[in-house]
Amino acid sequence: MYFLLSKLLWLVFAPSSFLILCICIASALIFWGKRRAGFALGGSALFILTILSFSPVAEKLASVLEDRFPPATNDERPINGAIILGGGLNLSSSVVREQLVLGAAGDRLVAMADLARRYPEATIIFTGGSGYLAGSTASEADLIEQHLSRLGIGPGRIQFERVSRNTYENAAFTKAMVKSVQGERWVLVTSALHMPRSMGLFRSAGFDLEAYPVDWRTAQGFTGIMSDEPASSRLRLFDSSIREIIGLIAARITGQSHELFPAPR
Repeated sequence: MYFLLSKLLWLVFAPSSFLILCICIASALIFWGKRRAGFALGGSALFILTILSFSPVAEKLASVLEDRFPPATNDERPINGAIILGGGLNLSSSVVREQLVLGAAGDRLVAMADLARRYPEATIIFTGGSGYLAGSTASEADLIEQHLSRLGIGPGRIQFERVSRNTYENAAFTKAMVKSVQGERWVLVTSALHMPRSMGLFRSAGFDLEAYPVDWRTAQGFTGIMSDEPASSRLRLFDSSIREIIGLIAARITGQSHELFPAPR
């Protein structure tokens, strides 16, 4: 129920979707003669949409999340294992084209291949089923296993958790596979933006992990970040940041995480 409800609510209340919906409602109000209410609602929504599209608000918000955990240092200390979160594939295109089509978070798979090569004795676990609400029975894990050679990884090198649909299930189902990591060094690989929420969920599931963030969207101190990108890029980044913030709050309220805004220990 939590998975279904979260997906349905996000379809409507993602900031960019909600603002566009407000403009549509405003247009309907004007058509029905409610001009004052229509112009007030439409003007407010359009103003907010413009600010989010052409100001650095999205980058500033995203950087707060991304900077929570610093980049992993390549100190060559051995690791016992690594957990790679799904989300790096464009699942529908991968199914239709019958090959790996990397999505916006494809750096997760690049990191998986790199860790598998650098630490041949470490246990590497990929966790990811399908996060689609309907229409796909394929899992990321199945597709990646079919095309491991494209990543330069030999068969059997990666262990797969195939049925999780969100990060909470990633943590719960992976914990069932990994009986004990006490005293061992394990890392968690996911997007930097997603790392705070992921660490909170995995810690609450009983893992003691080091953060291994990838897929950075912001560059602190870099003037003109995303200046040559269309407005939709900032809207997409703002949507992603708000989704993570809502996820952090929801995880704390529901008891899935013991921390509101997890930080390095």
